[in-house]
Amino acid sequence: MTHALPATLIEGKVSTQLKSLALPLVWGLMATMSLNAVEALFIAHLGREELAAYSFTFPVILVLTSLAIGLGAGTSSAVSRAIGEGDPDKARRLATDAMSLTLLISVSVCLLGWLTLEPLFRLLGASDVLIPHIRAYMSIWYFSAPCLMVPMVCLSALRAMGMSQVQGYLMGGAALLNVILDPLLIFGLYGFPALGLQGAALATLITRALMLVTALYILHVRVQMLVNPFAGWIKLRNSWAAIVEVGFPAMVANVIIPFASAIVLAMVAAYGTDAVAALGIVMRIEPLALIVFYALSGVVGPFFGQNLGAGKVERLEEALKVLTLFCLGFGLVVAFVLALFGQHIAGFFGGHAEVVAITVTYLCIVPISYGAYGVIMAVNAAFNGMGRPWPPMLLSAGRVLYIYLPLAWCGQYFWGIHGLFIATAAANLILGAWAWCWLKRYIHKGLLPSTMAGVDISLREH
Repeated sequence: MTHALPATLIEGKVSTQLKSLALPLVWGLMATMSLNAVEALFIAHLGREELAAYSFTFPVILVLTSLAIGLGAGTSSAVSRAIGEGDPDKARRLATDAMSLTLLISVSVCLLGWLTLEPLFRLLGASDVLIPHIRAYMSIWYFSAPCLMVPMVCLSALRAMGMSQVQGYLMGGAALLNVILDPLLIFGLYGFPALGLQGAALATLITRALMLVTALYILHVRVQMLVNPFAGWIKLRNSWAAIVEVGFPAMVANVIIPFASAIVLAMVAAYGTDAVAALGIVMRIEPLALIVFYALSGVVGPFFGQNLGAGKVERLEEALKVLTLFCLGFGLVVAFVLALFGQHIAGFFGGHAEVVAITVTYLCIVPISYGAYGVIMAVNAAFNGMGRPWPPMLLSAGRVLYIYLPLAWCGQYFWGIHGLFIATAAANLILGAWAWCWLKRYIHKGLLPSTMAGVDISLREH
């Protein structure tokens, strides 16, 4: 006998429910993001070339992570709406087929990346000095990527059920293990070989393999969410179509972000190794500053999906109001803290004066827009959760193509590297206002009781 899959997100006070869902993710994400910062700190002690090489890998890693986020968004949206509709068999079929689709995509993409490793990073601007360091890290890291992507989709299925605390525990445990293995394998402590960048990649591979096994065990044995993966082609095609309907646009939207990061990296590379190293530090600090927003976006999708599936549209309006007030207020607090302590934070990553100076400048400019960026993440997650992935994709594309890149080129022309940072802040503020207005109008005009028939049609379509 299988467990029931109750819709746990359609009752109760909205603000309290979002808080209780997000808090476990905050701790799990904090552990994961802290790991990234600590790993950067370890690598910084190997030398500036190693840190710069590590920084060059970030956009590529972010692309593969974005693919997993997109597939997870499709899985979470489809599964949460099926649960909200009261169809547990459909939810289980979708979750199972999402695993097989993710495995197929992750292995294919990572094999391609491994075969094109050197030309890809030369295209990003890596010098001959950095290529051997990049190869040492990424030749191992690529093998760990499927062990990253499949668990991320597993956890998205659990979030669709309202079980975000499981993800928090798994992420926290994996980060703890990784941070223990890192110094052992990087520096060769306690009899382990000193492998440098290869040690960091090997620690990641070991940790992610264990996380994959654990996530599949929980999903299959503990909550009985997985069924026979060898379904007929018609069922498999229908499941994949439902996941890709949201997942593909979400993947594109997420891939646009590292695409912009790659362009920025190429621009920053023109200012020298110190500038690239500073950007690498910022890329590890910034996710920690945005951790609460990432957690919120992880639970907003299932919340909107279950409530839309159950026809409780008035809760969506209330959720938008709660999310907006929180993101803007918390964003101002984060900006103040980073401006006040940016010098000390940057100093933890080494004493190179130019690297610290560029890092501090970034932390004084860009965080002003973090609240707006939090709104963007919440709005994108809400649209995906409701099975409407095209607005997030258009918002992300618009941010890069029509807002950020023109501002970045102008900013760099007039103010050099500082202009790139100003452009980032301005793009976040502009897009945050645009995203909020779009979701507000969609809920108010398209989903309120006067047009609830539209919701019924949407449910039948899915």
